[in-house]
Amino acid sequence: MLDATRKALRAQSAHLYHTETFGTVDGPGVRFVAFLQGCPLRCVYCHNPDSVDIEQGERRTAGSLVREILRYRNYYKGGGVTFSGGEPLLSHPFVAACEALLAEEGMESLIDTAGLENPEVAAEAIAGAKLILLDIKAHDDALHLRLTGHHNTAGRRTLAYCEEIGKPVWIRHVLVPGYTLDEEALGGLAAYLRPFTCIQKVELLPFHKFGEPKWASCGRKYALASTPAVGKDQLDWAWEIFAKAGFSR
Repeated sequence: MLDATRKALRAQSAHLYHTETFGTVDGPGVRFVAFLQGCPLRCVYCHNPDSVDIEQGERRTAGSLVREILRYRNYYKGGGVTFSGGEPLLSHPFVAACEALLAEEGMESLIDTAGLENPEVAAEAIAGAKLILLDIKAHDDALHLRLTGHHNTAGRRTLAYCEEIGKPVWIRHVLVPGYTLDEEALGGLAAYLRPFTCIQKVELLPFHKFGEPKWASCGRKYALASTPAVGKDQLDWAWEIFAKAGFSR
């Protein structure tokens, strides 16, 4: 890579919410996870409600973040780096710059995203990721609106774009009692996902309440305070619905 190009990539910057040096649930293997600030969604179960403002957090350059990552690189054999959030594709130039610098060092990147209305604007970042972890909040638009405050077009369009370019995708879907932990909702989602050849894996994630204290610290009311966490039996039941559509755990 030419020095001028490398310098420009290193200078790209974005606000980071948090970094994790030993992530085990954000893609395959052990991973460095960079959580970026900024998210258009307002999910009722959000466990990082303090990450939604894109101007908050610590301003970092791609060069400084990659230097930090490389200090731990020996931990990530079989793993790599995941860009999460917030919504990392809101800062797609920064993500693309980090991916390019990491690729020079032989490290692969993933993006954990809920998608963009126009995924083509983040084409470079999506292309630079080995895998997209796509968070599908709900298949039904009315349910998605109730759950996140937004329509479900961003996730749909991003999945269609990944199918078009042949980008591998893992689907992530949170099971929320009173919202998505529902036979009709799960059956509809499974049927919608089934034709996509880019989907390599589906992860059904049980709702938990670990982020509840953050809502109070942000001065916001947590709408799911009385909603119980999802247990193993409920998770198994949800998987039975997906198994009927041909998906395996």
